[in-house]
Amino acid sequence: MHAHDSTPATGIDGWLVFEVVAAVLVISVAAGYAWALWTGRRRSAWPVRRTVFFYAGLVCVAASLVGPLAQAAHGSFTAHMTGHLLLGMIAPLLLVLSAPVSALLRALPVGRARAVSRILRLPYIRVVTHPVVAALLNAGGLWVLYTTPLFHWMHGSVWVHALVHTHIFLAGFVFTASMVGVDPDPHRASFKLRAGVLIVFIAAHSILLSGCTRTRPWALKPRTRSSAPSSCITVATPWTSC
Repeated sequence: MHAHDSTPATGIDGWLVFEVVAAVLVISVAAGYAWALWTGRRRSAWPVRRTVFFYAGLVCVAASLVGPLAQAAHGSFTAHMTGHLLLGMIAPLLLVLSAPVSALLRALPVGRARAVSRILRLPYIRVVTHPVVAALLNAGGLWVLYTTPLFHWMHGSVWVHALVHTHIFLAGFVFTASMVGVDPDPHRASFKLRAGVLIVFIAAHSILLSGCTRTRPWALKPRTRSSAPSSCITVATPWTSC
């Protein structure tokens, strides 16, 4: 895997800008959650475990986008997959279990809380959060990433990198919420449907793993190729990531 060019003609390090923006967003979300908890403190007690889940999820997001692991991912497929697991699987699971929508609704005035509830009931939101659609968005994105030149483009362009990682996180979050979400959901699919989607999803990942092993998308340059990518992929297969 080749290293990206970090010094464009403009003299601005786009990859550094990406990390700064990502760090600012994570810090802003962390502060927003703290505000929501403080604002809703006079209501029923908020479970401590949900707060722990939320901030642990943000730590996973930050680790995958900023710092040594994120930088190593440009030269090591193992580091890339570790970041992918943190961003697309572990962080979404922790954030979903923290019930972020419930925390937001507790903090807002009644009128605004009802407005948020109406938005969450829009037909578009209902379609996107359906387990089948969420699974297609998640698994489909991974198929495109690892079976097309997109994987190489992602490591050569900061814009493509940002878009791909945004998709990985959002698709992982929506899929996880559709499977095991703890926030109120008037349109939650039946357990049988969710279980069936999960089985097909795992099968799709197994097929993708087999294809990745043959096509070796990480093998851009033998001198920088990861020596053990398959083990990292296999760990993720039981839940959400390639």
